[in-house]
Amino acid sequence: MSDLPVIPFDRRDPLDVPDAYRDLRAKEGVAKVRTRTGDEVWLVSGYEDARKLFADPRLGRSHPEPEKAPRLSNSALLGGPQGEAATEKADHTRMRKLFMPSFSARRMKALSDHVGALVDERLDHLATLTPPADLHAELSFPLPVLVICQLLGVPFEDREYFSGVSAAMADLGDEAKGVAAREELGAYMAGLIERKRDEPGEDVLSDLAHELDDDGTIAQLAGGLLFAGHETTVNRINYGVLLLLANPDQLALLKADPGLAPAAVEEILRLAAPSLHGLPRYAHEDIPFGDVTIRRGEAVVITTGAANRDERIFPDADTFDLRRPPGDPHLAFGYGPRFCIGASLARVELEAVFSRLFQRFPDLSLAVPFEELRTNDDKLTGGFAELPVRWSDAPR
Repeated sequence: MSDLPVIPFDRRDPLDVPDAYRDLRAKEGVAKVRTRTGDEVWLVSGYEDARKLFADPRLGRSHPEPEKAPRLSNSALLGGPQGEAATEKADHTRMRKLFMPSFSARRMKALSDHVGALVDERLDHLATLTPPADLHAELSFPLPVLVICQLLGVPFEDREYFSGVSAAMADLGDEAKGVAAREELGAYMAGLIERKRDEPGEDVLSDLAHELDDDGTIAQLAGGLLFAGHETTVNRINYGVLLLLANPDQLALLKADPGLAPAAVEEILRLAAPSLHGLPRYAHEDIPFGDVTIRRGEAVVITTGAANRDERIFPDADTFDLRRPPGDPHLAFGYGPRFCIGASLARVELEAVFSRLFQRFPDLSLAVPFEELRTNDDKLTGGFAELPVRWSDAPR
């Protein structure tokens, strides 16, 4: 076995990205590394390299010979290839055409008042509790779940069930468990779709059930949206709170001017890196790239958390700065043809939270030392298991 660095690199502070990514980026650019499964892959940690490879049509989520594909992890979600190489582009185009109207920036903006009201309800509830309380359980988790449930047409009362299934899907230690959970979520979504045909509502699943006959395809796509639509935003709320608490000068700016919430959200999205496992792509043909050639069948791992701290693009890249001048956009939602269709929804939710939370609870603080927070090291999506906070004299 060759002596290659093993990714993801270990980190001591979950709010930081290890210097090893920066060092390797400066030394080699796109570098050959080894995953925890023992497979060799190309690591992309530079901003411009990431944008170019995100947009390169010769890379895909499928693999020309799946049984030979390098793996990132034992996760059922992003551990290895997905889809069929022969039909991936057509399938992806079809999927985006189906879902984009439901997640357009205009429609998401129209949701902003409703999402704001949901945030107010959660904060009203939080104010009735005696601190300390778990902000993860009281706000970070239920808000995105409620929003995506309403949008898709999934019963909110099932949240504990599909959250448990989602956690199993993201398990890094047991691929069979993850595959079974993914199939279980698909079966759950298929059952909902069948009901929507008889009892349609004003939601995405009802719209798709009316347009398509392939329940399996709808269920798979909707299950992916349900997972991504709550799991990633939950993490960003938690990380946003911690980043602001870790930067009191920036938090003071936000408290003085809640209109800075959009700027705060963009910095949170840029700097928050709950997981460093990266996004896998597979070469469908040889790709000359700078000083290297990515051979057909080889894996490319794009680590957006590292690329978003590329000092060549973002001055003082590790600094959380609400006054950061406009420039190149971060890559938290990817880039190019696979840019996340839920980006506008995530921004609406995060802006609703961070324009309100510290106005309502101006002295919100951690109830335990930062070092005692429990991280989800066994989950692909990472993040925190809980976020104990306290406050006093919060205005009602």
